[in-house]
Amino acid sequence: MSEPQPTLSHQFVEAMAAAASGVSIVTTAGETGRFGLTVSAVTSVSAEPPLLLACINRKSRIAEAITANKFFAACLLSEHQVALALNFAGRPNHGVAYDFTAADWRAGSGGVPVLQQAAATFELELDSWHDAGTHRIFIGRVVVAAISGLATLAYHHRKFGRFQAFEN
Repeated sequence: MSEPQPTLSHQFVEAMAAAASGVSIVTTAGETGRFGLTVSAVTSVSAEPPLLLACINRKSRIAEAITANKFFAACLLSEHQVALALNFAGRPNHGVAYDFTAADWRAGSGGVPVLQQAAATFELELDSWHDAGTHRIFIGRVVVAAISGLATLAYHHRKFGRFQAFEN
């Protein structure tokens, strides 16, 4: 009996696991509540004007909340925030998933939670959004961008790690 052939979707997911990325928590807050979600699909779109995009599964409650609230933040995690990444991915080592009391936050533009001690933070006003496949692509106009000097948490082949530069 032959092995079942992997679907193109499965092959795509496995191939994308080879792409190293930073790890961010995207947040929003408003009348619908306060939400945060760990994502790896956050990237720059343009420097003039400063635009950033984040891709979030449309089934997630945060997708509708960002659309309604018009503001969101992308907090690029630092190396010491693995437990927080797992928490906001819905897989906490202990405690309750999506627990904002697990870290220190401040109120940013539009009242969005902005993570203290992140490697970098971006406060964004929603510019546009587009549905594509299972996800909603949010494009945000950067209102505030800041870096902390802390090393960035990386994600590669479903494992957390750190970036190490090659010696020249």
